[in-house]
Amino acid sequence: MPALFGSRLRRGATTTAVAAAAIAALSASQAPGAIPTGTGGSQAADATPSPDTAVTGNSPYYTELPPLTTPDKPGASIDLPATGPAEAGIPATVLAAYKRAEQTVTEDKPGCNLPWQLLAAIGKVESGQARGGQVDADGTTLAPILGPVLNGVGFANISDTDNGRYDGDTTHDRAVGPMQFIPSTWATWGQDGNGDGSKDPNNIYDAALAAAYYLCAGDRDLSVEADLHQAILGYNRSTEYLNTVLTWFRYYKNGTHEVPDGQGVLPVGPGPGSPSTTPPTTPGPTTPPSASTPNKPVVSPRPNTPSTPSTPDTSPSKPPASEPGTPKPPTPGTPKPPTPGTPKPPAPGGGETPGTPDPEPVVARLVKTGSGTATAVAGSRFTEGASVRATDAAGKPVADVPVRFEIVGDTDARFVPGKTGLTVVTGEDGAATAPVVQAGERTGTFTIRATVVDEPDIGAVDHTAKVTARQADGLARTSDTALTAAPGAEFADLVEVKATYQGAAAPKVAASTAFVTSATDDTAPADSPHFKDADGNPLRTLTELRTDADGVLQLPKIFAGDTAGTFLLRITTEGGATLTVELTVA
Repeated sequence: MPALFGSRLRRGATTTAVAAAAIAALSASQAPGAIPTGTGGSQAADATPSPDTAVTGNSPYYTELPPLTTPDKPGASIDLPATGPAEAGIPATVLAAYKRAEQTVTEDKPGCNLPWQLLAAIGKVESGQARGGQVDADGTTLAPILGPVLNGVGFANISDTDNGRYDGDTTHDRAVGPMQFIPSTWATWGQDGNGDGSKDPNNIYDAALAAAYYLCAGDRDLSVEADLHQAILGYNRSTEYLNTVLTWFRYYKNGTHEVPDGQGVLPVGPGPGSPSTTPPTTPGPTTPPSASTPNKPVVSPRPNTPSTPSTPDTSPSKPPASEPGTPKPPTPGTPKPPTPGTPKPPAPGGGETPGTPDPEPVVARLVKTGSGTATAVAGSRFTEGASVRATDAAGKPVADVPVRFEIVGDTDARFVPGKTGLTVVTGEDGAATAPVVQAGERTGTFTIRATVVDEPDIGAVDHTAKVTARQADGLARTSDTALTAAPGAEFADLVEVKATYQGAAAPKVAASTAFVTSATDDTAPADSPHFKDADGNPLRTLTELRTDADGVLQLPKIFAGDTAGTFLLRITTEGGATLTVELTVA
């Protein structure tokens, strides 16, 4: 690595800032204690990263830096075509996951100011962008990416916290997945970024969203340098790590382009994205890393998954080398074996030659799966995504079918992140599930329609979804002050109530209010107190009211009539919560 860096530095830096970052990354200590201080916003108790354990358990990472030639001049578009330096290419699915995570967090925590390029920088350093984009259509890595055993030998000592569920080790933890979460941290921060109903650290959509929320923890503002540094150091407590991530962050902000999955550039040397397929060793003490060869994470095959046989080189210009016991190539005059692509003669009986691949299955229909009508309260997310299965004429599942999901109808509901339509590719079981839907404020029924892309003859499958109004099941005054006024005067105190639902504040709930004669008589008594309209005329009922973001509803000024006595004001919310307030005119 020093020699590699030397060649880069001799090429000449384009900016002083990038050169300084490179030199800092070379010279900085990786000791966990070398942590610059920073200040962040106030942190909620249930959303504060542990000060003792980094996301990765301080596992090793790629230390290679980007070339000093930036992918494009500063200020250029960050959505360039598929051209430019190879190091600036990010695999398509991985890039989509980073951008989706940014959009989700921007909607949920706009004050964080998280740029997707920061996730890309961390993903590059942690796993070489999921080892060059080796992920399936749903974003799950084709083989688990595991860090070293965290047994205290050269790394942190973290006893098993997941019973081997994610890392296959029931004695110690290991960092897992493209963003290298240790299981104990994933248990707190894991997310379902692709809406498939599970939280998988091996899935780039899930892992990227979890990393985004972790970086934004404690009301951090990542546009503030101190908060940015603190967030990165929470991932791996090392100043060298900080400088390496910042260098890639700046590089990606200057421009990137999309490359096909599996064609991303892997960092040089062994690491989390290494093509090694050595399975994890039996849990137990490991050999301490040498000074020259760091013990970095390896890629391990998934349990019970047969390894893919290697494909021989059939090029006629490159015959295989002879080895002891291996038949020699044919001598001149000997009939040559069929050239690749040459049709083989039929087998006896007219059948196909053994080994002829089966024809690709053809999708014939979409089948609706899942339950019936999905329901969500306005402003919340649906708990179940629309799903279908693609099958052939015999009813067998068909994989790799592009299915288009669209929201149809008079609704402001949207797929996360904020779209009315998107395409999902079926898996090996023929299933495709739409991302989770965020309900808007408009109530009513709408349709989620699934169709096969460019196959109009295959019928559409419709799922019904319904958005119900926000509700409250409790109402209470925010003050116990008696409400009194002299005849013909106005009440000095305003009526203010708070609505709750299942004990929590009920925001944006519809409400109405009216003066009534009694609990059983809804008519307004003669000369009762009243509100006033814009022209100063008396009003004794108000509709289309709504609680605020904290569930609070404050009524307009109330004016007393000329008749003394005790009067009743009834407040009712959507969901049936009711409160009767007494007003005294004396």
